Amino acid sequence: MTHPHSRRRSAGRFAHVTTCISTTLVLLLLGITALFVTLGTNLSRQIREGLTVEVMLHDSLTNHQRYVVQQTLRQAPYTRRTDYISKERGTREMNEALQGEASDLLGASPIPAEFEVYLQAPYANLDSLSRYEPSMRAIEGVSDVVYPRDIMESLDSTIPAVGLALLIVAALLTLVSFALINNSIRMSVYAQRFSIHTMKLVGADWSFIRRPFLSRAFGVGLVSVVIADGLLGGCLYYLQYVVGSGEVYLSSLITPTVWAVTLGGVAVCGLLLTLTCAFLSVNRHLRSSESRLYLG
Repeated sequence: MTHPHSRRRSAGRFAHVTTCISTTLVLLLLGITALFVTLGTNLSRQIREGLTVEVMLHDSLTNHQRYVVQQTLRQAPYTRRTDYISKERGTREMNEALQGEASDLLGASPIPAEFEVYLQAPYANLDSLSRYEPSMRAIEGVSDVVYPRDIMESLDSTIPAVGLALLIVAALLTLVSFALINNSIRMSVYAQRFSIHTMKLVGADWSFIRRPFLSRAFGVGLVSVVIADGLLGGCLYYLQYVVGSGEVYLSSLITPTVWAVTLGGVAVCGLLLTLTCAFLSVNRHLRSSESRLYLG
């Protein structure tokens, strides 16, 4: 016949295992959400940094004047880098795009020399450019300023909406995660409510009663974090160094910030959620009366 204490120990171990499994699954869900949010942020930044403003130059500009224009653009807060395109290069690129149909333009090209200004991501929107466009046009030697207004307008309306949707999903998943982890730990504490009441009767301090429960919760959280971070880290490594080895664009999206936010966020959430839920669950039984022991 199995001893009652052995059955209780087995039941306790089983409860800890199930709590650890459920917590790990919840943390994986949170980590995947954090991964999508950070990847979406990086993708948005790269799209915006890929947009350029074409600053057209007068044909009569000397080399020194062109250098002054370039330095003025480089020192502007919205500039990430500049790329000079001469008349010859611009004509050659247009001929290549038109498959040689405009080759007769060589030698008398109407295409002006220009600077392609690659923007800092926070400035790659219509509001910022509408403020800085007059200052660009006011630079001596600049004939015109052209930028993809339609694309920026589309990005300005789409990216904030997508970002808001991702944040709402992340917030809802955090609440759901707290509820699921809290339910698992509360059931584990509930199974030991008689032990909590017995310690109360012998005059044990509340902090003394809470200590073993918080220690077990920390252990469950730590094991869950290690497992979840291990799985997420393996996925990130696979995406960046196996899949991303042939896709430079994908590899560039997975930055150290993505690693830190995903793995660090899972670690912080895992430990905080388990400790907080254990603290609240034990306090609930510490405050309850003897008559509620059999009611839960």
